[in-house]
Amino acid sequence: MVCLNDNDSSSLNRRIPQQATCATMSSMSKTWAIAIHGGAGVIERSLCPEAADLRIRVLEAVITSAGAHLASGQSALDVVEHAVVQLEEAAEFNAGKGAVFTAEGRHELEAAIMEGRSGTCGAACLLTTVRNPVRLARRVLDQSPHVLLAGQAAEQLVGDLEQVPNDWFDTELRRAQWSQWKQASSEADARGPATVGAVAMDINGHLAAATSTGGRTGKPSGRIGDTPMIGAGTWADERCAVSGTGHGEAFMATAAAHTVAARMAYGGDSLDGAASRVVQEALPPGSGGLIAVDAHGEISMPFNCEGMYRAAADSKGRFEAKIWT
Repeated sequence: MVCLNDNDSSSLNRRIPQQATCATMSSMSKTWAIAIHGGAGVIERSLCPEAADLRIRVLEAVITSAGAHLASGQSALDVVEHAVVQLEEAAEFNAGKGAVFTAEGRHELEAAIMEGRSGTCGAACLLTTVRNPVRLARRVLDQSPHVLLAGQAAEQLVGDLEQVPNDWFDTELRRAQWSQWKQASSEADARGPATVGAVAMDINGHLAAATSTGGRTGKPSGRIGDTPMIGAGTWADERCAVSGTGHGEAFMATAAAHTVAARMAYGGDSLDGAASRVVQEALPPGSGGLIAVDAHGEISMPFNCEGMYRAAADSKGRFEAKIWT
């Protein structure tokens, strides 16, 4: 079933029952925490309940897998990459498979990843053939002296990463949205859910963030959003890790992700206080939301729009997936 505006919804907004896997994870003696998002925007409660349920189940699966990796001792950097790869492979979200179409009817993808303790980061944009953009962003972090590479310069680092034809990213839903955009001559889903991301704290107390997106339906070729802009849509340091989702220009204009960390460092805000003030005061109403985790394993997931696909888990037993407030 196809919902042209992608505002898939239902009465789903629940706390997940604790499963055996979660009980095992919560029994670990060392603290860890993970949050993921699948986009924020106009998500009405009355439309396409089947599609909303599918998205919730994808979030549940990804957060379960990521939590298990953290509980086993894997690094936050590896786990956020792992989580975002899974979200890129899920056609239900606007990243990797299922990315939206540009004005020209193609796909241009972007991603970023950052490790908090070292401050190392990597980002890539204007990608057209890399199946998992976050993996290329990780390669920029690991193998390049640069932070952000675009287009052919980025794809020169592909190496053994899988490449696909540009139309591999197509889905029926995104093509329908593009057709609607062409008829309306406007960005039909400009306020709809977009972008995926993950933030994590591992059992050593290290933080990391990763974000990936296909951008906005009908965007001009060459438009770059906040996702690969370190400090705008993606940030991690020793205090917190942040991944944003929503109207990219607003996140860039406010340096939203870094501002969360700055409020904690210089204003003495708690994680939730800093994240909430950035979303509710710095960002224009309706522009999106973010997920964040701090060095104590606290999680914050504020948004200022109708809804945000999001999930969180930690070593204390938290395990939930939600859409609305």
